[in-house]
Amino acid sequence: MANYRLKILEITPVTHDVNRYKVEKPRGYQFTPGQATEVSLLQAGWEAEKRPFTFTNLPSDDHLEFIIKSYDDHEGVTKRLASLSVGDEVEIGDPWGTISFKGEGVFIAGGAGITPFISILRHLRKKNQVGKSILIFANKTNDDIILFEELKAILGHKFINIIAKQKDTAYDKGLVDQAYLKSKISDFDQHFYVCGPPGFMKAVTSSLKTLGADPDTLVFEQ
Repeated sequence: MANYRLKILEITPVTHDVNRYKVEKPRGYQFTPGQATEVSLLQAGWEAEKRPFTFTNLPSDDHLEFIIKSYDDHEGVTKRLASLSVGDEVEIGDPWGTISFKGEGVFIAGGAGITPFISILRHLRKKNQVGKSILIFANKTNDDIILFEELKAILGHKFINIIAKQKDTAYDKGLVDQAYLKSKISDFDQHFYVCGPPGFMKAVTSSLKTLGADPDTLVFEQ
């Protein structure tokens, strides 16, 4: 498995705790939308701390991009990433992952679990193949919604937001449970793409199966 040392070209904030990292792209490096790689910091004591992050750019771009949420409650890789500067280097490996586009369907994301879907949706828009696909995006507050304007531009009214912990939100309130899925989805004979925290993934996939979704149509990271 190859490793690549890459310079950070740009760091820009996306939300209050999420940044976009634009980095160099190795010559000939290829990935499929939805795939990830392991990233490590080239700082003393952190070189072996590899973490999986999803590519969010298009495969045809001349750079790589990662949109990463930083967790400040512990001294980890994402907190360290947020302290890096343009010109610093990171190391990545080869691409991997089992989330890939199989056909029109329902994307269901919890928080930073949106990241595997960003490259997929950007790729579909570029090819004018978004079709009837919809996105259900669950977050704690309005301020946590990643790339709201871009996702709205891609999906229009098929971009559905549900907020768990903000009483004055204008979006749907609550959790993505079985009742909510039943209220938003009329056809369970299609592809479902699910990504988010482990508890979210377990609850959503279980609800989808109960509602009649074929387990073979559920696409999530194995």
